[in-house]
Amino acid sequence: MSASLDTLDRQLIELLKVNARLPMVRLAKALGCARSTVQLRLKALEDGGVITGYTVGVALTRAAASIRAMVLISTESKNEAEVVRALSKRHEITKLSSISGRYDLCAMLSTESTHELDVVINKICAVKGVVDTFSTILLSTKLERPE
Repeated sequence: MSASLDTLDRQLIELLKVNARLPMVRLAKALGCARSTVQLRLKALEDGGVITGYTVGVALTRAAASIRAMVLISTESKNEAEVVRALSKRHEITKLSSISGRYDLCAMLSTESTHELDVVINKICAVKGVVDTFSTILLSTKLERPE
């Protein structure tokens, strides 16, 4: 978060991280301010690019359990932007980060089966500019906090 955010902005963002569907009235009450203040702050955070979107958190049942994996990707430096664009189109990639070290990118994937995971990894390897990958399947989450 930007250093220019004040305490009210930070508190508003923290409330929205927990539940982005909270009504304005409840946000205002929790923050101890007027509903109009919350609306103005929220609009300013959206317009300023601090809040980039809203999402839904889904609790998966055992029957709908997915396979999650981390794929480290080494790219040709001149093609990294093209690789990022190509990978951004894959719905199975839930997060893509640039990293330091031997690999350039880290992709978090979610698929319904190991077969589908294998297909997606092969498609990643086929992207122009991808030099090498290293994959590992995530077994269980020991701790997860909102960013």
